[in-house]
Amino acid sequence: MNKKKAQPTAPNTKPKPTKPKDKEAKSVVAKSSTTPTHKMVTDNRKAKHQYEILDSIECGIVLHGSEVKSLRNGKCSIEEAYARIKDGELWLVGCEIEEYRQASIWNHPTKRVRKLLLNKHELLRFVGRSKERGLTMVPLRVYFAERGKAKCVIALCKGKKLHDKRETLKKADAGREIDRVMKSKRFDRNV
Repeated sequence: MNKKKAQPTAPNTKPKPTKPKDKEAKSVVAKSSTTPTHKMVTDNRKAKHQYEILDSIECGIVLHGSEVKSLRNGKCSIEEAYARIKDGELWLVGCEIEEYRQASIWNHPTKRVRKLLLNKHELLRFVGRSKERGLTMVPLRVYFAERGKAKCVIALCKGKKLHDKRETLKKADAGREIDRVMKSKRFDRNV
Protein backbone atom coordinates (compact mmCIF):
# COMPACT_ATOMS: atom_id res chain seq x y z
CA MET A 1 0.00 0.00 0.00
CA ASN A 2 1.27 3.37 -0.95
CA LYS A 3 1.18 5.66 1.98
CA LYS A 4 2.78 9.04 1.61
CA LYS A 5 5.06 10.13 4.34
CA ALA A 6 4.63 13.59 5.75
CA GLN A 7 7.31 15.96 4.52
CA PRO A 8 9.30 17.55 7.29
CA THR A 9 8.94 21.30 7.47
CA ALA A 10 11.86 23.61 7.81
CA PRO A 11 12.05 25.26 11.21
CA ASN A 12 12.42 28.82 9.79
CA THR A 13 9.49 28.79 7.36
CA LYS A 14 6.54 30.99 8.09
CA PRO A 15 2.97 30.06 7.24
CA LYS A 16 1.60 31.74 4.12
CA PRO A 17 -0.62 34.73 4.84
CA THR A 18 -4.24 34.15 3.92
CA LYS A 19 -6.31 36.60 1.95
CA PRO A 20 -9.04 38.41 3.85
CA LYS A 21 -12.42 36.78 3.39
CA ASP A 22 -14.38 40.02 3.66
CA LYS A 23 -13.49 40.98 0.07
CA GLU A 24 -17.15 40.72 -0.96
CA ALA A 25 -18.18 43.11 1.82
CA LYS A 26 -15.71 45.74 0.59
CA SER A 27 -17.02 45.60 -2.97
CA VAL A 28 -20.64 45.94 -1.80
CA VAL A 29 -19.74 49.07 0.18
CA ALA A 30 -17.99 50.60 -2.83
CA LYS A 31 -20.95 49.94 -5.12
CA SER A 32 -23.54 51.29 -2.70
CA SER A 33 -22.00 54.75 -2.38
CA THR A 34 -24.23 57.35 -4.03
CA THR A 35 -21.65 60.10 -4.42
CA PRO A 36 -20.30 60.43 -7.97
CA THR A 37 -16.58 60.01 -8.40
CA HIS A 38 -15.78 62.86 -10.76
CA LYS A 39 -12.27 64.24 -10.97
CA MET A 40 -12.66 67.96 -11.62
CA VAL A 41 -10.10 69.37 -14.06
CA THR A 42 -11.19 72.99 -14.39
CA ASP A 43 -14.15 75.21 -13.60
CA ASN A 44 -15.22 78.43 -15.35
CA ARG A 45 -16.14 80.64 -12.38
CA LYS A 46 -16.21 83.82 -14.46
CA ALA A 47 -19.06 82.46 -16.57
CA LYS A 48 -21.42 82.52 -13.59
CA HIS A 49 -20.59 86.18 -13.05
CA GLN A 50 -20.63 87.33 -16.68
CA TYR A 51 -23.61 85.32 -17.96
CA GLU A 52 -27.11 84.34 -16.93
CA ILE A 53 -27.16 80.55 -17.34
CA LEU A 54 -30.38 79.34 -19.00
CA ASP A 55 -29.65 75.67 -19.75
CA SER A 56 -26.72 73.28 -19.63
CA ILE A 57 -25.81 69.94 -21.16
CA GLU A 58 -23.04 67.40 -20.58
CA CYS A 59 -21.06 66.20 -23.58
CA GLY A 60 -17.92 64.21 -24.30
CA ILE A 61 -14.74 65.65 -25.82
CA VAL A 62 -12.65 64.14 -28.62
CA LEU A 63 -9.02 64.31 -27.41
CA HIS A 64 -5.57 63.10 -28.41
CA GLY A 65 -3.54 60.96 -26.00
CA SER A 66 -1.24 63.77 -24.91
CA GLU A 67 -4.26 65.99 -24.22
CA VAL A 68 -5.74 63.39 -21.88
CA LYS A 69 -2.45 63.15 -19.97
CA SER A 70 -2.28 66.93 -19.69
CA LEU A 71 -5.91 67.10 -18.48
CA ARG A 72 -5.16 64.51 -15.80
CA ASN A 73 -2.46 66.89 -14.55
CA GLY A 74 -5.04 69.72 -14.45
CA LYS A 75 -3.43 71.80 -17.23
CA CYS A 76 -6.52 73.26 -18.88
CA SER A 77 -8.08 76.71 -19.22
CA ILE A 78 -11.64 77.35 -20.42
CA GLU A 79 -11.87 81.01 -19.37
CA GLU A 80 -11.90 82.31 -22.96
CA ALA A 81 -13.55 79.27 -24.58
CA TYR A 82 -16.93 79.01 -26.27
CA ALA A 83 -18.85 76.44 -28.30
CA ARG A 84 -19.83 76.81 -31.94
CA ILE A 85 -22.00 74.82 -34.33
CA LYS A 86 -20.37 73.97 -37.65
CA ASP A 87 -21.66 71.47 -40.24
CA GLY A 88 -24.22 70.06 -37.81
CA GLU A 89 -21.63 69.34 -35.09
CA LEU A 90 -20.71 71.10 -31.86
CA TRP A 91 -17.11 72.32 -31.53
CA LEU A 92 -15.21 73.75 -28.55
CA VAL A 93 -13.17 76.80 -29.59
CA GLY A 94 -10.52 78.60 -27.53
CA CYS A 95 -10.00 75.90 -24.90
CA GLU A 96 -6.32 75.79 -24.00
CA ILE A 97 -4.83 72.46 -22.95
CA GLU A 98 -1.11 72.78 -22.26
CA GLU A 99 1.37 70.53 -23.98
CA TYR A 100 2.33 67.33 -22.19
CA ARG A 101 6.08 67.53 -21.75
CA GLN A 102 6.79 63.79 -21.98
CA ALA A 103 4.93 63.47 -25.33
CA SER A 104 7.83 65.21 -27.17
CA ILE A 105 7.18 65.06 -30.95
CA TRP A 106 3.66 63.57 -30.61
CA ASN A 107 2.37 66.62 -28.75
CA HIS A 108 -0.80 68.49 -29.64
CA PRO A 109 -1.42 72.15 -30.48
CA THR A 110 -2.53 73.94 -27.31
CA LYS A 111 -5.49 75.89 -28.74
CA ARG A 112 -6.92 73.58 -31.36
CA VAL A 113 -10.65 73.27 -32.05
CA ARG A 114 -12.07 70.15 -30.33
CA LYS A 115 -15.19 68.23 -31.28
CA LEU A 116 -17.89 67.77 -28.64
CA LEU A 117 -19.92 64.56 -28.60
CA LEU A 118 -23.73 64.71 -28.26
CA ASN A 119 -26.66 62.58 -29.33
CA LYS A 120 -28.44 63.90 -32.42
CA HIS A 121 -31.68 64.74 -30.59
CA GLU A 122 -29.77 66.51 -27.77
CA LEU A 123 -27.83 68.50 -30.34
CA LEU A 124 -30.98 69.54 -32.23
CA ARG A 125 -32.71 70.65 -29.03
CA PHE A 126 -29.67 72.63 -27.90
CA VAL A 127 -29.04 74.14 -31.34
CA GLY A 128 -32.65 75.27 -31.64
CA ARG A 129 -32.40 77.30 -28.45
CA SER A 130 -28.95 78.66 -29.30
CA LYS A 131 -30.27 80.30 -32.50
CA GLU A 132 -32.09 82.89 -30.38
CA ARG A 133 -30.59 86.36 -30.52
CA GLY A 134 -28.02 87.15 -27.84
CA LEU A 135 -27.39 83.61 -26.58
CA THR A 136 -23.93 82.11 -26.25
CA MET A 137 -22.68 78.58 -25.56
CA VAL A 138 -19.99 78.62 -22.87
CA PRO A 139 -18.18 75.71 -21.17
CA LEU A 140 -18.75 75.66 -17.40
CA ARG A 141 -16.46 72.81 -16.34
CA VAL A 142 -14.28 69.99 -17.62
CA TYR A 143 -13.94 66.77 -15.62
CA PHE A 144 -13.34 63.05 -15.83
CA ALA A 145 -16.46 60.92 -15.31
CA GLU A 146 -16.58 57.65 -13.37
CA ARG A 147 -15.33 55.54 -16.27
CA GLY A 148 -12.39 57.84 -17.03
CA LYS A 149 -13.99 59.66 -19.97
CA ALA A 150 -13.36 63.40 -20.35
CA LYS A 151 -16.62 65.37 -20.14
CA CYS A 152 -17.51 69.02 -20.61
CA VAL A 153 -20.60 70.87 -19.41
CA ILE A 154 -21.74 73.43 -21.98
CA ALA A 155 -24.22 76.10 -20.89
CA LEU A 156 -26.58 78.19 -22.94
CA CYS A 157 -26.09 81.70 -21.59
CA LYS A 158 -27.26 85.25 -22.00
CA GLY A 159 -24.76 88.03 -21.32
CA LYS A 160 -25.36 90.21 -18.26
CA LYS A 161 -25.25 93.98 -18.38
CA LEU A 162 -23.19 95.90 -15.82
CA HIS A 163 -26.24 96.78 -13.72
CA ASP A 164 -27.28 93.10 -13.68
CA LYS A 165 -23.86 92.11 -12.35
CA ARG A 166 -24.09 94.74 -9.63
CA GLU A 167 -27.57 93.54 -8.71
CA THR A 168 -26.46 89.92 -8.29
CA LEU A 169 -23.51 91.05 -6.14
CA LYS A 170 -25.90 93.05 -3.92
CA LYS A 171 -28.20 90.03 -3.56
CA ALA A 172 -25.28 87.80 -2.63
CA ASP A 173 -24.06 90.33 -0.03
CA ALA A 174 -27.55 90.62 1.43
CA GLY A 175 -27.86 86.84 1.61
CA ARG A 176 -24.53 86.54 3.42
CA GLU A 177 -25.56 89.28 5.86
CA ILE A 178 -28.86 87.52 6.62
CA ASP A 179 -27.06 84.21 7.17
CA ARG A 180 -24.55 85.87 9.49
CA VAL A 181 -27.32 87.48 11.60
CA MET A 182 -29.34 84.24 11.75
CA LYS A 183 -26.27 82.28 12.79
CA SER A 184 -25.46 84.75 15.60
CA LYS A 185 -29.10 84.60 16.85
CA ARG A 186 -29.00 80.78 16.89
CA PHE A 187 -25.72 80.89 18.76
CA ASP A 188 -27.14 83.36 21.35
CA ARG A 189 -30.19 81.15 21.88
CA ASN A 190 -28.05 78.06 22.53
CA VAL A 191 -25.81 79.76 25.08
